[in-house]
Amino acid sequence: MELVEVAVYYLEMFAPSHRTVPSPRDGLTVVHVPSPSVPFYRSLYDAVGKEFHWLSRRKMTDEALATLLGNPRNELHVLYVDGAPAGFAELDRRQPDEIELMQFGLMPEFIGQGLGRWFLQWTIDTAWSYEPRRFWLHTCTLDHPAALPNYLKAGFVLFKEEVIRREL
Repeated sequence: MELVEVAVYYLEMFAPSHRTVPSPRDGLTVVHVPSPSVPFYRSLYDAVGKEFHWLSRRKMTDEALATLLGNPRNELHVLYVDGAPAGFAELDRRQPDEIELMQFGLMPEFIGQGLGRWFLQWTIDTAWSYEPRRFWLHTCTLDHPAALPNYLKAGFVLFKEEVIRREL
């Protein structure tokens, strides 16, 4: 097991950003998938996160992941481009008055087309429709280089930064 040093950035917002991001193209649909199957979720998770060494859900047993995915306060939203899955957002609403953006990303073939900026704003608007006190996330230096700048441009503010050692 290889350990690497990673900077982790924690970001939050306490009010909707109210920015408008025009759709970068036609054919975009976002679908809420209640109680997704473990294989479907893992296929999305691996397609989006493999290159960035996502581990949290990969380390979960199928049983634990199924329990989490079956919780109605843990939401999966899948971005489709012309009917093909292009990315996903996972909102964790299990804590009162706050929502965590647990996972967010695009499949490699859809990066660089303006979809991330649009889908992030869609996700922000959806989270704020629940009227939480706080919406937050964390990202790190293993994520796509555009992740942190996109979150900051979208209105998130850095509230904590730490350096950890974690496995790849």
